[in-house]
Amino acid sequence: MKMELLGGATVVLLVCIACLLSFAAWKGRSGKGKMPPGPAPLPILGNLLQMKTSNMTKTLQKLSEEYGPVFTVHMGSDPVVVLHGYDVVKEALIDRADEFAARGREPTGDRANQGLGIVFSNNEPWLHVRRFSLTALRNFGMGKRSIEERIQEESDYLLEEIHKTKGTPFDATFMLSCAVSNVICSIVFGRRYDYKDKKFLALMSNVNNITEMMSSSWGQLYQMFSSILDYLPGPHNNVFAEFDALKAFVAEEVKLHQASLDPNSPQDYIDCFLSKMQEEKDRPNSSFHMKNLVTCAFDLFIAGTETTSATLKYGLLLLIKYPKIQEKIQEEIDQVVGRSRKPSVADRTQMPYTDAVVHEIQRFIAFVPLSLPHTVTKDTSFRDYIIPKGTTIYPVLASVLHDSKEFPNPHEFNPEHFLNKDGSFRKSNFFMPFSAGKRICPGEGLARMEIFLFLATILQNFTLKTVVNPQELSITPTLSGISNVPPDFQLRAFPR
Repeated sequence: MKMELLGGATVVLLVCIACLLSFAAWKGRSGKGKMPPGPAPLPILGNLLQMKTSNMTKTLQKLSEEYGPVFTVHMGSDPVVVLHGYDVVKEALIDRADEFAARGREPTGDRANQGLGIVFSNNEPWLHVRRFSLTALRNFGMGKRSIEERIQEESDYLLEEIHKTKGTPFDATFMLSCAVSNVICSIVFGRRYDYKDKKFLALMSNVNNITEMMSSSWGQLYQMFSSILDYLPGPHNNVFAEFDALKAFVAEEVKLHQASLDPNSPQDYIDCFLSKMQEEKDRPNSSFHMKNLVTCAFDLFIAGTETTSATLKYGLLLLIKYPKIQEKIQEEIDQVVGRSRKPSVADRTQMPYTDAVVHEIQRFIAFVPLSLPHTVTKDTSFRDYIIPKGTTIYPVLASVLHDSKEFPNPHEFNPEHFLNKDGSFRKSNFFMPFSAGKRICPGEGLARMEIFLFLATILQNFTLKTVVNPQELSITPTLSGISNVPPDFQLRAFPR
Protein backbone atom coordinates (compact mmCIF):
# COMPACT_ATOMS: atom_id res chain seq x y z
CA MET A 1 0.00 0.00 0.00
CA LYS A 2 2.82 2.37 1.00
CA MET A 3 4.63 1.57 -2.25
CA GLU A 4 1.50 2.35 -4.26
CA LEU A 5 1.05 5.71 -2.46
CA LEU A 6 4.73 6.48 -2.99
CA GLY A 7 4.40 5.63 -6.69
CA GLY A 8 1.31 7.85 -7.03
CA ALA A 9 3.03 10.74 -5.26
CA THR A 10 6.05 10.38 -7.56
CA VAL A 11 3.81 10.63 -10.66
CA VAL A 12 2.05 13.75 -9.28
CA LEU A 13 5.43 15.29 -8.40
CA LEU A 14 6.82 14.58 -11.87
CA VAL A 15 3.72 16.11 -13.52
CA CYS A 16 4.09 19.22 -11.31
CA ILE A 17 7.78 19.53 -12.16
CA ALA A 18 7.00 19.12 -15.89
CA CYS A 19 4.33 21.83 -15.62
CA LEU A 20 6.69 24.19 -13.78
CA LEU A 21 9.47 23.61 -16.33
CA SER A 22 7.02 24.15 -19.17
CA PHE A 23 5.75 27.35 -17.51
CA ALA A 24 9.31 28.61 -16.94
CA ALA A 25 10.27 27.87 -20.57
CA TRP A 26 7.12 29.64 -21.79
CA LYS A 27 7.85 32.70 -19.57
CA GLY A 28 11.42 32.79 -20.89
CA ARG A 29 10.26 32.70 -24.51
CA SER A 30 7.47 35.31 -24.45
CA GLY A 31 7.42 39.06 -23.91
CA LYS A 32 8.93 42.08 -25.64
CA GLY A 33 11.80 41.16 -27.92
CA LYS A 34 10.71 37.52 -27.62
CA MET A 35 7.68 35.45 -28.70
CA PRO A 36 4.28 37.19 -28.47
CA PRO A 37 2.41 36.66 -25.15
CA GLY A 38 -0.33 34.09 -24.66
CA PRO A 39 -1.85 31.64 -22.17
CA ALA A 40 0.57 29.35 -20.32
CA PRO A 41 0.71 25.91 -22.02
CA LEU A 42 0.58 22.51 -20.32
CA PRO A 43 3.20 19.88 -21.27
CA ILE A 44 2.09 17.90 -24.35
CA LEU A 45 -1.48 19.31 -24.21
CA GLY A 46 -0.41 22.90 -24.86
CA ASN A 47 -3.48 25.16 -24.64
CA LEU A 48 -6.00 22.42 -25.43
CA LEU A 49 -8.03 23.24 -22.31
CA GLN A 50 -8.48 26.85 -23.48
CA MET A 51 -9.26 25.91 -27.11
CA LYS A 52 -12.83 25.18 -28.16
CA THR A 53 -12.17 22.81 -31.06
CA SER A 54 -15.78 23.15 -32.29
CA ASN A 55 -15.30 26.92 -32.78
CA MET A 56 -11.66 28.00 -33.00
CA THR A 57 -12.59 31.47 -34.30
CA LYS A 58 -14.47 32.38 -31.10
CA THR A 59 -11.68 30.99 -28.91
CA LEU A 60 -9.04 33.06 -30.71
CA GLN A 61 -11.22 36.18 -30.57
CA LYS A 62 -11.50 35.86 -26.78
CA LEU A 63 -7.76 35.34 -26.43
CA SER A 64 -7.07 38.42 -28.59
CA GLU A 65 -9.20 40.50 -26.20
CA GLU A 66 -6.86 39.41 -23.40
CA TYR A 67 -3.47 39.32 -25.16
CA GLY A 68 -3.80 41.80 -28.04
CA PRO A 69 -3.67 41.44 -31.84
CA VAL A 70 -0.47 39.32 -31.89
CA PHE A 71 -0.36 36.39 -29.47
CA THR A 72 0.85 32.82 -29.10
CA VAL A 73 -1.17 29.67 -28.47
CA HIS A 74 0.22 26.15 -28.23
CA MET A 75 -1.40 23.54 -30.48
CA GLY A 76 -0.11 20.56 -28.59
CA SER A 77 3.53 21.27 -27.91
CA ASP A 78 3.91 23.54 -30.98
CA PRO A 79 3.65 27.32 -30.57
CA VAL A 80 1.42 29.08 -33.11
CA VAL A 81 1.43 32.86 -33.58
CA VAL A 82 -2.05 34.28 -34.17
CA LEU A 83 -2.61 37.55 -36.04
CA HIS A 84 -5.99 39.01 -35.13
CA GLY A 85 -7.42 42.12 -36.81
CA TYR A 86 -6.98 43.98 -40.09
CA ASP A 87 -3.86 45.97 -39.21
CA VAL A 88 -1.67 43.00 -38.27
CA VAL A 89 -3.04 40.69 -41.00
CA LYS A 90 -2.43 43.37 -43.65
CA GLU A 91 1.05 44.15 -42.27
CA ALA A 92 2.09 40.49 -42.46
CA LEU A 93 0.38 39.29 -45.66
CA ILE A 94 0.54 42.44 -47.82
CA ASP A 95 3.14 44.92 -46.49
CA ARG A 96 5.63 42.15 -45.68
CA ALA A 97 4.35 39.59 -48.18
CA ASP A 98 7.77 38.03 -48.97
CA GLU A 99 8.58 37.31 -45.32
CA PHE A 100 5.21 35.70 -44.59
CA ALA A 101 4.61 33.89 -47.93
CA ALA A 102 5.67 30.39 -46.86
CA ARG A 103 2.97 27.79 -46.12
CA GLY A 104 2.87 26.77 -42.46
CA ARG A 105 2.42 23.34 -41.00
CA GLU A 106 -0.97 21.79 -41.85
CA PRO A 107 -0.70 18.12 -40.85
CA THR A 108 -3.64 16.82 -42.95
CA GLY A 109 -2.52 18.60 -46.13
CA ASP A 110 1.14 17.79 -45.47
CA ARG A 111 0.42 14.07 -45.05
CA ALA A 112 -1.89 13.96 -48.09
CA ASN A 113 0.30 15.97 -50.50
CA GLN A 114 3.80 15.26 -49.14
CA GLY A 115 5.10 18.71 -50.04
CA LEU A 116 3.79 18.60 -53.64
CA GLY A 117 1.05 20.54 -55.44
CA ILE A 118 0.05 24.20 -55.15
CA VAL A 119 -1.66 24.57 -51.76
CA PHE A 120 0.70 22.88 -49.26
CA SER A 121 4.07 23.20 -51.02
CA ASN A 122 6.89 25.70 -50.44
CA ASN A 123 10.05 27.24 -51.92
CA GLU A 124 11.04 26.93 -55.61
CA PRO A 125 8.71 24.01 -56.51
CA TRP A 126 5.74 26.00 -55.19
CA LEU A 127 6.76 29.12 -57.13
CA HIS A 128 7.13 27.16 -60.39
CA VAL A 129 3.84 25.25 -60.25
CA ARG A 130 1.85 28.22 -58.92
CA ARG A 131 3.13 30.50 -61.69
CA PHE A 132 2.40 27.82 -64.29
CA SER A 133 -1.10 27.18 -62.88
CA LEU A 134 -1.99 30.89 -62.71
CA THR A 135 -1.03 31.30 -66.36
CA ALA A 136 -3.17 28.27 -67.27
CA LEU A 137 -6.18 29.69 -65.40
CA ARG A 138 -5.66 33.15 -66.89
CA ASN A 139 -5.70 31.65 -70.36
CA PHE A 140 -9.39 30.94 -69.75
CA GLY A 141 -9.14 27.22 -70.11
CA MET A 142 -6.18 27.29 -72.50
CA GLY A 143 -7.80 29.83 -74.81
CA LYS A 144 -10.43 27.44 -76.24
CA ARG A 145 -13.47 29.16 -74.74
CA SER A 146 -13.65 31.86 -72.12
CA ILE A 147 -14.29 30.90 -68.50
CA GLU A 148 -17.41 33.05 -68.61
CA GLU A 149 -18.85 30.99 -71.46
CA ARG A 150 -18.11 27.78 -69.56
CA ILE A 151 -19.97 29.09 -66.48
CA GLN A 152 -22.92 30.27 -68.58
CA GLU A 153 -23.13 26.91 -70.34
CA GLU A 154 -22.98 25.07 -67.01
CA SER A 155 -25.69 27.33 -65.56
CA ASP A 156 -28.08 25.91 -68.21
CA TYR A 157 -27.51 22.39 -66.85
CA LEU A 158 -28.01 23.67 -63.29
CA LEU A 159 -31.29 25.40 -64.23
CA GLU A 160 -32.46 22.14 -65.83
CA GLU A 161 -31.80 20.28 -62.56
CA ILE A 162 -33.68 22.89 -60.53
CA HIS A 163 -36.62 22.76 -63.01
CA LYS A 164 -36.86 19.00 -62.40
CA THR A 165 -37.75 19.64 -58.72
CA LYS A 166 -41.10 21.15 -59.88
CA GLY A 167 -41.54 23.28 -56.76
CA THR A 168 -41.05 20.35 -54.35
CA PRO A 169 -38.54 20.65 -51.43
CA PHE A 170 -34.95 19.70 -52.33
CA ASP A 171 -31.40 19.86 -50.97
CA ALA A 172 -29.20 21.87 -53.36
CA THR A 173 -25.84 20.61 -52.02
CA PHE A 174 -24.94 18.11 -54.74
CA MET A 175 -26.34 19.97 -57.74
CA LEU A 176 -24.34 23.08 -56.72
CA SER A 177 -21.21 20.95 -56.19
CA CYS A 178 -21.66 19.35 -59.63
CA ALA A 179 -22.20 22.71 -61.37
CA VAL A 180 -19.18 24.40 -59.78
CA SER A 181 -16.99 21.32 -60.13
CA ASN A 182 -17.83 21.00 -63.82
CA VAL A 183 -16.36 24.46 -64.48
CA ILE A 184 -12.97 23.48 -62.98
CA CYS A 185 -13.26 20.00 -64.57
CA SER A 186 -13.62 21.57 -68.02
CA ILE A 187 -10.38 23.50 -67.45
CA VAL A 188 -8.36 20.76 -65.74
CA PHE A 189 -9.71 17.60 -67.44
CA GLY A 190 -11.21 19.10 -70.60
CA ARG A 191 -14.67 17.68 -69.93
CA ARG A 192 -17.81 18.00 -67.84
CA TYR A 193 -19.77 15.22 -66.11
CA ASP A 194 -23.47 14.46 -65.96
CA TYR A 195 -25.16 15.31 -62.64
CA LYS A 196 -26.37 11.71 -62.37
CA ASP A 197 -22.94 10.17 -63.12
CA LYS A 198 -22.40 7.85 -60.14
CA LYS A 199 -18.62 8.19 -60.24
CA PHE A 200 -18.87 11.99 -60.32
CA LEU A 201 -21.39 12.04 -57.44
CA ALA A 202 -19.03 9.81 -55.43
CA LEU A 203 -16.28 12.39 -56.01
CA MET A 204 -18.58 15.20 -54.81
CA SER A 205 -19.22 13.11 -51.71
CA ASN A 206 -15.43 12.71 -51.18
CA VAL A 207 -14.94 16.48 -51.42
CA ASN A 208 -17.82 17.13 -49.02
CA ASN A 209 -16.50 14.59 -46.52
CA ILE A 210 -12.97 16.06 -46.61
CA THR A 211 -14.29 19.52 -45.68
CA GLU A 212 -16.45 18.17 -42.87
CA MET A 213 -13.76 15.86 -41.48
CA MET A 214 -11.05 18.54 -41.49
CA SER A 215 -13.40 20.98 -39.69
CA SER A 216 -14.63 18.45 -37.12
CA SER A 217 -13.26 18.20 -33.57
CA TRP A 218 -11.21 15.16 -34.66
CA GLY A 219 -9.77 17.21 -37.52
CA GLN A 220 -8.80 19.98 -35.08
CA LEU A 221 -7.25 17.47 -32.66
CA TYR A 222 -5.24 15.97 -35.52
CA GLN A 223 -3.96 19.49 -36.30
CA MET A 224 -2.66 19.73 -32.71
CA PHE A 225 -1.46 16.19 -32.04
CA SER A 226 -0.65 14.66 -35.44
CA SER A 227 2.73 13.33 -34.24
CA ILE A 228 0.84 11.12 -31.74
CA LEU A 229 -2.37 10.47 -33.69
CA ASP A 230 -0.44 9.32 -36.79
CA TYR A 231 0.33 6.13 -34.86
CA LEU A 232 -3.16 5.59 -33.47
CA PRO A 233 -6.37 4.25 -35.09
CA GLY A 234 -9.44 6.48 -35.07
CA PRO A 235 -11.77 8.71 -37.14
CA HIS A 236 -8.93 11.17 -37.87
CA ASN A 237 -7.51 8.65 -40.37
CA ASN A 238 -10.71 8.40 -42.46
CA VAL A 239 -10.03 11.64 -44.33
CA PHE A 240 -6.98 10.12 -46.06
CA ALA A 241 -9.10 7.43 -47.74
CA GLU A 242 -11.16 10.30 -49.23
CA PHE A 243 -7.97 11.98 -50.49
CA ASP A 244 -6.78 8.69 -52.01
CA ALA A 245 -10.09 8.16 -53.86
CA LEU A 246 -9.85 11.62 -55.46
CA LYS A 247 -6.20 11.19 -56.39
CA ALA A 248 -6.94 7.81 -57.99
CA PHE A 249 -9.60 9.51 -60.16
CA VAL A 250 -7.12 12.25 -61.17
CA ALA A 251 -4.40 9.65 -61.95
CA GLU A 252 -6.87 7.80 -64.21
CA GLU A 253 -7.64 11.05 -66.10
CA VAL A 254 -3.89 11.70 -66.51
CA LYS A 255 -3.42 8.23 -68.09
CA LEU A 256 -6.18 8.96 -70.63
CA HIS A 257 -4.54 12.30 -71.46
CA GLN A 258 -1.12 10.68 -71.96
CA ALA A 259 -2.60 8.38 -74.58
CA SER A 260 -4.18 11.22 -76.60
CA LEU A 261 -1.68 14.07 -76.04
CA ASP A 262 -0.88 16.40 -78.92
CA PRO A 263 1.82 18.76 -77.54
CA ASN A 264 1.04 21.31 -80.29
CA SER A 265 -2.61 21.53 -79.33
CA PRO A 266 -3.13 21.17 -75.53
CA GLN A 267 -6.82 20.84 -74.68
CA ASP A 268 -6.70 21.49 -70.92
CA TYR A 269 -4.53 21.93 -67.82
CA ILE A 270 -3.35 18.29 -67.77
CA ASP A 271 -2.24 18.48 -71.42
CA CYS A 272 -0.28 21.67 -70.69
CA PHE A 273 1.39 20.05 -67.67
CA LEU A 274 2.29 16.92 -69.67
CA SER A 275 3.82 19.13 -72.40
CA LYS A 276 5.80 21.01 -69.75
CA MET A 277 7.04 17.66 -68.38
CA GLN A 278 8.35 16.74 -71.84
CA GLU A 279 10.09 20.12 -72.14
CA GLU A 280 11.80 19.66 -68.78
CA LYS A 281 12.47 15.91 -68.89
CA ASP A 282 16.26 16.44 -68.97
CA ARG A 283 16.26 19.10 -66.28
CA PRO A 284 17.36 17.70 -62.90
CA ASN A 285 15.01 18.44 -59.98
CA SER A 286 12.27 19.77 -62.26
CA SER A 287 8.97 20.46 -60.45
CA PHE A 288 7.12 19.07 -63.47
CA HIS A 289 6.80 15.33 -62.93
CA MET A 290 3.97 12.80 -62.75
CA LYS A 291 3.41 12.88 -58.96
CA ASN A 292 3.27 16.66 -58.96
CA LEU A 293 0.86 16.68 -61.92
CA VAL A 294 -1.58 14.44 -60.03
CA THR A 295 -1.25 16.58 -56.87
CA CYS A 296 -1.61 19.93 -58.70
CA ALA A 297 -4.66 18.73 -60.66
CA PHE A 298 -6.11 17.36 -57.41
CA ASP A 299 -5.50 20.70 -55.61
CA LEU A 300 -7.24 22.65 -58.38
CA PHE A 301 -10.13 20.18 -58.48
CA ILE A 302 -10.82 20.21 -54.73
CA ALA A 303 -10.18 23.94 -54.22
CA GLY A 304 -12.22 24.79 -57.32
CA THR A 305 -15.16 22.69 -56.12
CA GLU A 306 -15.71 22.99 -52.39
CA THR A 307 -15.10 26.66 -51.51
CA THR A 308 -17.34 28.06 -54.25
CA SER A 309 -20.12 25.45 -54.00
CA ALA A 310 -20.30 25.85 -50.19
CA THR A 311 -20.41 29.64 -50.62
CA LEU A 312 -23.29 29.30 -53.10
CA LYS A 313 -25.10 26.89 -50.78
CA TYR A 314 -24.72 29.35 -47.90
CA GLY A 315 -25.86 32.12 -50.27
CA LEU A 316 -29.11 30.30 -51.10
CA LEU A 317 -29.73 29.73 -47.38
CA LEU A 318 -29.33 33.46 -46.67
CA LEU A 319 -31.59 34.41 -49.59
CA ILE A 320 -34.45 32.20 -48.38
CA LYS A 321 -33.90 33.47 -44.84
CA TYR A 322 -34.16 37.08 -46.08
CA PRO A 323 -36.70 37.07 -48.97
CA LYS A 324 -36.74 40.90 -49.24
CA ILE A 325 -33.04 40.84 -50.22
CA GLN A 326 -33.85 38.20 -52.85
CA GLU A 327 -36.65 40.43 -54.24
CA LYS A 328 -34.31 43.43 -54.53
CA ILE A 329 -31.77 41.34 -56.49
CA GLN A 330 -34.54 40.17 -58.84
CA GLU A 331 -35.69 43.77 -59.41
CA GLU A 332 -32.12 44.71 -60.36
CA ILE A 333 -31.75 41.67 -62.66
CA ASP A 334 -35.04 42.55 -64.42
CA GLN A 335 -33.89 46.16 -64.90
CA VAL A 336 -30.34 45.47 -66.10
CA VAL A 337 -30.46 42.02 -67.75
CA GLY A 338 -34.13 41.31 -68.36
CA ARG A 339 -35.34 37.75 -68.98
CA SER A 340 -34.30 37.15 -72.59
CA ARG A 341 -30.51 36.81 -72.18
CA LYS A 342 -28.11 35.32 -69.64
CA PRO A 343 -26.42 37.52 -67.02
CA SER A 344 -22.79 38.30 -67.89
CA VAL A 345 -19.75 39.53 -66.00
CA ALA A 346 -20.08 42.91 -67.79
CA ASP A 347 -23.46 43.36 -66.03
CA ARG A 348 -21.83 43.38 -62.61
CA THR A 349 -20.87 47.09 -62.75
CA GLN A 350 -24.53 47.98 -63.46
CA MET A 351 -25.75 45.74 -60.62
CA PRO A 352 -24.34 47.25 -57.41
CA TYR A 353 -26.96 45.67 -55.14
CA THR A 354 -26.39 42.12 -56.46
CA ASP A 355 -22.63 42.69 -56.27
CA ALA A 356 -23.00 43.90 -52.67
CA VAL A 357 -25.01 40.76 -51.76
CA VAL A 358 -22.35 38.51 -53.34
CA HIS A 359 -19.64 40.27 -51.30
CA GLU A 360 -21.75 40.21 -48.14
CA ILE A 361 -22.32 36.44 -48.44
CA GLN A 362 -18.56 35.87 -48.58
CA ARG A 363 -17.87 38.36 -45.77
CA PHE A 364 -20.61 37.04 -43.50
CA ILE A 365 -19.73 33.34 -43.80
CA ALA A 366 -15.91 33.81 -43.64
CA PHE A 367 -15.64 30.35 -45.22
CA VAL A 368 -11.95 29.82 -44.29
CA PRO A 369 -12.01 31.73 -40.99
CA LEU A 370 -8.39 31.23 -39.89
CA SER A 371 -6.88 31.22 -43.39
CA LEU A 372 -4.53 28.35 -44.20
CA PRO A 373 -1.42 28.52 -41.98
CA HIS A 374 1.63 30.57 -42.94
CA THR A 375 5.18 30.48 -41.52
CA VAL A 376 8.41 32.47 -41.58
CA THR A 377 11.57 30.99 -43.12
CA LYS A 378 13.91 32.85 -40.73
CA ASP A 379 13.71 34.50 -37.29
CA THR A 380 11.48 37.50 -37.99
CA SER A 381 10.98 40.69 -36.04
CA PHE A 382 7.27 41.63 -36.01
CA ARG A 383 5.84 44.48 -33.93
CA ASP A 384 7.60 44.16 -30.54
CA TYR A 385 8.29 40.45 -30.92
CA ILE A 386 10.55 37.88 -32.55
CA ILE A 387 8.83 35.03 -34.43
CA PRO A 388 11.31 32.12 -34.61
CA LYS A 389 11.99 30.46 -37.97
CA GLY A 390 9.45 27.72 -38.80
CA THR A 391 6.75 28.95 -36.38
CA THR A 392 3.22 28.37 -37.69
CA ILE A 393 1.21 31.59 -38.13
CA TYR A 394 -2.57 31.95 -38.34
CA PRO A 395 -3.73 35.22 -39.95
CA VAL A 396 -7.37 35.11 -38.78
CA LEU A 397 -9.38 36.22 -41.83
CA ALA A 398 -12.65 36.18 -39.86
CA SER A 399 -11.25 38.93 -37.62
CA VAL A 400 -10.86 41.14 -40.72
CA LEU A 401 -14.17 40.20 -42.37
CA HIS A 402 -16.04 40.73 -39.07
CA ASP A 403 -14.33 43.98 -38.04
CA SER A 404 -17.03 46.12 -36.37
CA LYS A 405 -15.40 49.47 -37.28
CA GLU A 406 -15.45 48.63 -41.00
CA PHE A 407 -18.70 46.61 -40.94
CA PRO A 408 -21.18 47.82 -38.26
CA ASN A 409 -22.97 44.86 -36.61
CA PRO A 410 -20.61 42.43 -38.40
CA HIS A 411 -22.53 39.31 -37.33
CA GLU A 412 -25.66 40.49 -39.12
CA PHE A 413 -26.16 39.71 -42.80
CA ASN A 414 -26.56 43.14 -44.39
CA PRO A 415 -25.67 44.04 -48.02
CA GLU A 416 -25.50 47.72 -46.95
CA HIS A 417 -21.97 46.85 -45.72
CA PHE A 418 -20.92 47.11 -49.39
CA LEU A 419 -23.12 50.01 -50.51
CA ASN A 420 -22.59 53.76 -50.39
CA LYS A 421 -25.46 56.05 -49.35
CA ASP A 422 -26.29 56.70 -53.03
CA GLY A 423 -26.67 52.95 -53.68
CA SER A 424 -23.36 52.59 -55.56
CA PHE A 425 -21.04 49.69 -54.75
CA ARG A 426 -18.61 50.33 -51.89
CA LYS A 427 -15.18 48.68 -52.09
CA SER A 428 -13.44 47.63 -48.89
CA ASN A 429 -9.81 46.70 -48.23
CA PHE A 430 -11.14 44.49 -45.45
CA PHE A 431 -12.69 42.11 -48.00
CA MET A 432 -10.23 39.19 -47.83
CA PRO A 433 -12.21 35.93 -48.10
CA PHE A 434 -9.52 34.52 -50.43
CA SER A 435 -6.65 35.59 -48.10
CA ALA A 436 -4.15 38.20 -49.35
CA GLY A 437 -0.59 38.69 -50.53
CA LYS A 438 1.54 36.00 -52.17
CA ARG A 439 -0.68 33.13 -50.99
CA ILE A 440 -3.97 34.60 -52.15
CA CYS A 441 -6.14 31.86 -53.68
CA PRO A 442 -5.05 31.40 -57.33
CA GLY A 443 -8.67 30.77 -58.32
CA GLU A 444 -10.03 34.01 -56.80
CA GLY A 445 -11.09 35.52 -60.14
CA LEU A 446 -12.81 32.30 -61.22
CA ALA A 447 -14.64 31.90 -57.89
CA ARG A 448 -15.91 35.49 -57.87
CA MET A 449 -17.19 35.10 -61.42
CA GLU A 450 -18.94 31.82 -60.60
CA ILE A 451 -20.67 33.11 -57.46
CA PHE A 452 -22.00 36.17 -59.28
CA LEU A 453 -23.09 34.38 -62.48
CA PHE A 454 -24.65 31.30 -60.84
CA LEU A 455 -26.60 33.34 -58.27
CA ALA A 456 -27.79 35.92 -60.83
CA THR A 457 -28.85 33.18 -63.27
CA ILE A 458 -30.74 31.19 -60.61
CA LEU A 459 -32.60 34.31 -59.39
CA GLN A 460 -33.32 35.46 -62.94
CA ASN A 461 -35.24 32.20 -63.46
CA PHE A 462 -36.54 31.18 -60.01
CA THR A 463 -37.93 32.55 -56.78
CA LEU A 464 -36.54 30.52 -53.88
CA LYS A 465 -38.58 29.79 -50.78
CA THR A 466 -37.93 28.10 -47.46
CA VAL A 467 -39.97 25.05 -46.43
CA VAL A 468 -40.16 26.34 -42.82
CA ASN A 469 -40.71 29.76 -41.29
CA PRO A 470 -37.68 31.94 -42.27
CA GLN A 471 -37.18 32.80 -38.58
CA GLU A 472 -36.68 29.11 -37.80
CA LEU A 473 -33.82 28.77 -40.32
CA SER A 474 -30.43 28.51 -38.64
CA ILE A 475 -27.59 30.28 -40.45
CA THR A 476 -24.94 29.19 -37.93
CA PRO A 477 -22.23 26.87 -39.35
CA THR A 478 -22.64 23.24 -38.27
CA LEU A 479 -18.85 23.01 -37.98
CA SER A 480 -16.29 25.78 -37.62
CA GLY A 481 -12.71 24.60 -38.03
CA ILE A 482 -10.54 24.97 -41.12
CA SER A 483 -13.80 26.08 -42.80
CA ASN A 484 -17.29 27.18 -41.77
CA VAL A 485 -19.54 24.35 -42.94
CA PRO A 486 -23.09 25.53 -43.83
CA PRO A 487 -26.04 23.75 -42.20
CA ASP A 488 -28.13 21.39 -44.34
CA PHE A 489 -31.50 22.75 -45.41
CA GLN A 490 -34.21 22.25 -48.00
CA LEU A 491 -35.75 24.86 -50.28
CA ARG A 492 -38.34 25.17 -53.03
CA ALA A 493 -37.79 26.83 -56.41
CA PHE A 494 -40.69 28.38 -58.34
CA PRO A 495 -40.17 29.46 -61.98
CA ARG A 496 -40.61 33.22 -62.42
